[in-house]
Amino acid sequence: MSDVEHLKSLFEFHPDFPQKGVNFCDILPVLRDPIAFESLITHMLHHIFSVTLPKLRAAAKTDEERKRVKIDAVVGLDARGFLFGPQLAQRLGAAFLPVRKRGKLPGENVQAEYVKEYGKDIFEMPSRTIESSHGGPANIIVVDDLIATGGSAGAAGELVKKVGGKTVEYIFVVAIPFLKGEEKLDAPSYHLVEVD
Repeated sequence: MSDVEHLKSLFEFHPDFPQKGVNFCDILPVLRDPIAFESLITHMLHHIFSVTLPKLRAAAKTDEERKRVKIDAVVGLDARGFLFGPQLAQRLGAAFLPVRKRGKLPGENVQAEYVKEYGKDIFEMPSRTIESSHGGPANIIVVDDLIATGGSAGAAGELVKKVGGKTVEYIFVVAIPFLKGEEKLDAPSYHLVEVD
């Protein structure tokens, strides 16, 4: 069994949660297994170092810019993006920025509304500008556990733009391809596992 197949075998599915008709994919059991959790983080980092960063370097205009290219921040979505985002940010030497549901963050925030498969909500993020390592807009990765319809991830991308950053990639543990959520995003996406 491959590492990815092992991760998928740990997922639990809960029919009719949080409402009737939704088959909820719970990735939290992966966190009960420290080796599986490390494998998940390592897969994400491998992708960033072998695909995402080389693409950014290839797009740089000068050798000096190429040397300075890095991921400036990882944006984690409320709430499961908070499980992976800080881990990735720390290992990338990047900032971690939380995107939370309305009313959970103090201070001045930017907002974006989104629709998901079971309702509407509003995301917020602190309105401070994100510092860039290369002079242009900050390079941001948005991370969450799952992409379904793309509503919450798309809202996070809007928030990144509002604070002057550029989403260079969206990273998910799980994708549900038939909902076509990845097609609605403004940057490439990557996922480890697909479920129906």
